Amino acid sequence: MKITVRYFASVREAVGQGAEQLHTCAANLAVLRDELIARGPVYAEALARGRSVRMALNQVMSDESAAVSEGCEVAFFPPVTGG
Repeated sequence: MKITVRYFASVREAVGQGAEQLHTCAANLAVLRDELIARGPVYAEALARGRSVRMALNQVMSDESAAVSEGCEVAFFPPVTGG
């Protein structure tokens, strides 16, 4: 299936792009994250399991069990802090 993946803040800076279209067979966000990590060291560092990375599916905050579907939009970003 074809999906849109968006990267924000430090994740965007690390992977060098704000968004991309990609084909995936991932059933959920956990598998998609693992597919991206497997792309190479840049993605592996930005999306590593030990890092705190938030995810949204179709602009709704989601956990890794959320199902990925054709045409969906997935976003990865670091936790937001502020003061």
